[in-house]
Amino acid sequence: MSGVEAIRAAALEGVTHGFLGRRGGVSEGIYAGLNVGTGSSDAREAVARNRDLAVAAVLPGAALVTVHQVHSPEVVTVSAPFPGDRPKADALVTRTPGLLIGILTADCAPVLFADREAGVVGAAHAGWKGAIGGVTDTTIAAMVALGASRARIAAAIGPCIARASYEVDAGFADRFCADDPANERFFTEGRRDGHFQFDLEGYVAARLADAGIGRVEALGLDTYADPSRFYSYRRSMHAGEPDYGRQISLIGLN
Repeated sequence: MSGVEAIRAAALEGVTHGFLGRRGGVSEGIYAGLNVGTGSSDAREAVARNRDLAVAAVLPGAALVTVHQVHSPEVVTVSAPFPGDRPKADALVTRTPGLLIGILTADCAPVLFADREAGVVGAAHAGWKGAIGGVTDTTIAAMVALGASRARIAAAIGPCIARASYEVDAGFADRFCADDPANERFFTEGRRDGHFQFDLEGYVAARLADAGIGRVEALGLDTYADPSRFYSYRRSMHAGEPDYGRQISLIGLN
């Protein structure tokens, strides 16, 4: 076996999916493991092989579809692999069997969605910019346009940077609190004066609940704090490394 770890969410039971970390894979050095980031400086052959291993671990034989992520609220509805360049977007939805839609992360929150009855699934990349910009809301709306129901949609938030590991400055906190004063609850005092610890996972979960989703699950896995299991942009930067790997979260229909 490849040793690839596919983490499952109870909320998505019965739906083909997996939150993959860095275990397994063929990359070496600072990318060691299952680095799927085409935007990294890792060997192209290793990234391509890792993507094949990721697909094989979740839905063997499926066609992998990803987008050019830009920290936006943009969502793309897909029914086949893109014939040319990947569109710039941060979420995908589909009702086409045989496709695996994937989101890459390295601290940002991956969110997988499913309405089993309607046969509609989605995946969103929710970094702080996309999260406050409404990427989960646009994903849900695109699923509804394909026949999904908000009340039936289940969503799971995969491995991302946790509050204890995510220190931000006052300007960052002010931006969220200006958007909605209730967002103050996602910030606690930081270790340094004028800084705060931000609960990205909690914020995304609240956005999902406010959107009327039937079930929301947060896995509570901290990418920063578990270097053997996950890639982390912030951890790599703190370590002075020149680049970082990316992990992938996948969902599809048989």
